[in-house]
Amino acid sequence: MDSHTGQLNVRPSRIEQLEADFAALAPKLPDGAERKALSLLHGMVQELWRVQTLGSGNQSRSGPTIEDIVDLHEHAPAMEGDARNTPLAVGEQAPDFALPDANGRIVRLSDYRGRRVVLAFYPLDWSPGCSRQLDLYQHELDEFGKRGADVVGISVDSLYSHGAWASVRGLTFPLLADFNPKGDVARRYKVWREAEGFSERALYVVDENGVIRHSQVSPKLQHVPDIYELFEALDRLATPKAA
Repeated sequence: MDSHTGQLNVRPSRIEQLEADFAALAPKLPDGAERKALSLLHGMVQELWRVQTLGSGNQSRSGPTIEDIVDLHEHAPAMEGDARNTPLAVGEQAPDFALPDANGRIVRLSDYRGRRVVLAFYPLDWSPGCSRQLDLYQHELDEFGKRGADVVGISVDSLYSHGAWASVRGLTFPLLADFNPKGDVARRYKVWREAEGFSERALYVVDENGVIRHSQVSPKLQHVPDIYELFEALDRLATPKAA
């Protein structure tokens, strides 16, 4: 983002690639409200790009800016409620899964064998608490790396929503779509909230052998887990072996 003009600094080639990716993936999404909503979001982004590239830096503009999209979570309805589930116990083998990331690539827990992984289940993209939580993990990726751990986000949002949300928030770690069957992985990890149709805010630390070494569900849905407690859980594991 150019701090003087407010224009989005994105190379045309990147926009063209994202447009091609969207065109390839969109037909795979079942008809329904979510497909319509994502199409509308796609149209908003395209309109923003058109205005930013065709308008002059000094010309006044109407309509939403890229900052408006980035800050959508600040105006979203509150997400609140008590926890309803107890997570899988420490010492259990973490259930394997195969879920698509924002690029449609299938990611399996077994792909991380030999590495530690933090599985961050969160309710929904674009919501206030989830935006704060995943922004924090992005900011602290180096600290996770020092502890030999990778971060993976999981929610019931589609890969299209994940792609848009990751782009505007600058998230670089995988966001996996527990979308079809909806909530299947959240159910296997005992963090599914049936009444709302999304997961608890929950964390699992899985070790190099696929064993759960830390598990927690936030007592309140709106409560972002303490990142220092998460680091302490990782620090309690043995020092990772040098590559």
